[in-house]
Amino acid sequence: MDHVARVLEQWAVERPDLDTSPVGVIGRLHRLAVRLTEELTAVYAAHGLSEGDFDVLATLRRHGRGAALTCGALADSTMVTTGGMSKRIDRLEGAGLVRRRPSTNDGRSRLIELTDAGWQLVDRAFADHIANEHRLVSPLTTEQRGALAELLRTWSDGLDDLEG
Repeated sequence: MDHVARVLEQWAVERPDLDTSPVGVIGRLHRLAVRLTEELTAVYAAHGLSEGDFDVLATLRRHGRGAALTCGALADSTMVTTGGMSKRIDRLEGAGLVRRRPSTNDGRSRLIELTDAGWQLVDRAFADHIANEHRLVSPLTTEQRGALAELLRTWSDGLDDLEG
């Protein structure tokens, strides 16, 4: 019996009038998210990166060689404020992993791109990250992974609909 099952048993005794079944899903998902974050950030740290640093570098990398994004586009892609993104870019630029250059379309705007060192680092880190993610989902069959991914997408879409 896992921790969440024990919590559910206690609530069944203390509040039998309430359907506490969502705790079985949300409680486990929350505990899993904490555990996964610990497992993922350990890989980033092994490459000298924070979770946010990795996110910025991976976002730039997945746009391909020579791609450059504005601070705003990076912020939108990573769900971080532009102020928070500026601090990340400052740190990564200081480490020689990204550089800012003027935009050819807007002289006031700066574009952020990977340096060669940034490209090499994120390629190594991303390969290790994917190997780690394979390890983390290995208790599930391929079919279970697909079903879970679909259920989570459906749930996420449904929550988006609730906001509207």
